[in-house]
Amino acid sequence: MRVLLLSDIHANLEALEACLAAAPPWDLAINLGDVVGYGASPNEVIDRLRQFCRLHVRGNHDKACTNTTEIESFNPTAAAAALWTRRALTPENLEYLRSFPPGPLTVADIAGVQFVHGSPLDEDEYLIAVTDALDALLEVSAPLTFFGHSHVQGGFFLYAGYGSELHTRIELGNQLQCSEVQLNRDARYLLNPGSVGQPRDGDWRAAFAILESDSHTVRFYRVPYDLHTAQRRILDANLPDRLAARLAIGR
Repeated sequence: MRVLLLSDIHANLEALEACLAAAPPWDLAINLGDVVGYGASPNEVIDRLRQFCRLHVRGNHDKACTNTTEIESFNPTAAAAALWTRRALTPENLEYLRSFPPGPLTVADIAGVQFVHGSPLDEDEYLIAVTDALDALLEVSAPLTFFGHSHVQGGFFLYAGYGSELHTRIELGNQLQCSEVQLNRDARYLLNPGSVGQPRDGDWRAAFAILESDSHTVRFYRVPYDLHTAQRRILDANLPDRLAARLAIGR
């Protein structure tokens, strides 16, 4: 089965459309959370997801923007965007977001794989360094976990008792790039497809991944998109200027 993995779209319609245009045909699409927040196209992104994506994991911004959780832990910029999104969402899309379940989720036809937003141990935990990921790698029985939340493409793996970072072989640039990773069936993985709408790994391009469950491979993608339109939407909505500026530098 070929699975399209999207995470942290953050209401960036232009980035989402670029990913969908670049992705090969897929059998199943899975959203790892944070559909909204930060960006200026929450309804358009949700409407688009409704057309093709049937499996969703809730993210912390999905919870905050639907008033399912409080925003006291958010920084002022994130909190301002969450409050703006609450007002902007249609009633139908608000309820749709509220219906997203917490992870981990599993799919009957894909054995040994689970899907979360933050960590399989805590949906709101950030996995930034291998030291953050070790507890999950050691405690979770699933050989492969896909997660989001950190906005950093790549991940971590445990093999022969040692934890390591997994880096993609993608270089900075302005073109479409793809890097394939052959998974070791004797290792345990935590893999992040990267952020569609607000990357934070120094690469401004939208990110997504494809899982080929039959061949046990993952392909990581970076895709250029209409950055200027996404930025203009943010500024026209009177969202914080920083949210537009950071898109250009991937931070």
